[in-house]
Amino acid sequence: MNAPTSPHRTPVRHGGIVLAAAASALTLTACGSLGNVVGSGGSASPKGDAIVVGLLLPDKDTARFEKFDHPIIQKEVATLTHDKGKVVYANAEADPATQSRQFQQMVAEKVDVILVDALDAKAIAPDVQKAKDAGIPVIAYDRLAQGPVDAYVSHDNELVGQVQARAIVQALGPKASSSKVVMMNGDPADPNTARFKEGALGELQNQVDIVAQYDTDKWSPAIAKANMKKAIRSVGLSNIAAVYSANDGMAGAVIEELKAAGATKIPPVTGQDANLDAVQRIVSGEQYMTVYKSFLDEATDAAQMAVDKVKGKDIQFDALTRDTVDSPTTKKIPARLVPVVALTRDNIKQTVIADGVYTVADICTPAYAADCAAIGLK
Repeated sequence: MNAPTSPHRTPVRHGGIVLAAAASALTLTACGSLGNVVGSGGSASPKGDAIVVGLLLPDKDTARFEKFDHPIIQKEVATLTHDKGKVVYANAEADPATQSRQFQQMVAEKVDVILVDALDAKAIAPDVQKAKDAGIPVIAYDRLAQGPVDAYVSHDNELVGQVQARAIVQALGPKASSSKVVMMNGDPADPNTARFKEGALGELQNQVDIVAQYDTDKWSPAIAKANMKKAIRSVGLSNIAAVYSANDGMAGAVIEELKAAGATKIPPVTGQDANLDAVQRIVSGEQYMTVYKSFLDEATDAAQMAVDKVKGKDIQFDALTRDTVDSPTTKKIPARLVPVVALTRDNIKQTVIADGVYTVADICTPAYAADCAAIGLK
């Protein structure tokens, strides 16, 4: 896909988020089954508050989806609709075929709008078309799905890769040009992977020696761990100066494999998503950084966009989508791009704690108490 043009950046909102983790469910859930909450048909014309938002998320390995994205969207939809709107939810658990079935069920049940974080951007396109034919708007969430999507809300994904790569170059310092770096990229079926990689390569090429690159099917930590094992064998443990890991789940697997190979000092390893275990690894010094993407901003904006689209509030809808992006199938898709922040040991208080994502108690469990004290996190 083409790069978004002139992304509008907004500051990270700070404020408490009172959330409970979403209950895991393979089938569609709201305050009951899908059939219990749908009864008013599609969204061919503007509606009142009694709307149904379908939410399709991709996996449970990425902690943020169950713990933050789902409950934030559910809470925001309820707030925007005076507790009359409903969210029906399904998680594909990393299976594109499952996501397709879940998507088609939502179309069959005539939800009013669908928010989809596509596991496979290309494979989901026929389902998006079916929704379009049924008069149901589709908003691509977090990842840009192909097909006639109505809008897109995510982060500046090329910037994510840039931020990760700059952290590596900074960590390596004067030795960067001669340092051997392994790249652990994400799932090639995820359109964001190409954006992360493009951003990272733009900062790493001619700055470091990229000695190995791996794609990671379905963002699987197990695959990342196996690939890290290959990298250690081919490059040599002592020769690996840093590892670019596209997300936190893979970062944890990379670090596990480095330890298993006998590393006593872990080289800089990047991540993304600010998972709790990743933040704790950063506190302890095992992981160098992660990219914090405000779940509150992205999920809140997505909920607002979905509700406004169903209600036909075009002016408010357009105000949320000041950017446009292109997919391989659709041009000039209205988009909302939320900025990102590099999270390190130095700014944990100013990011995930200030935003209410985690408390100090969440992070500074007994195993990390001494490390937290050492950086003044208490």
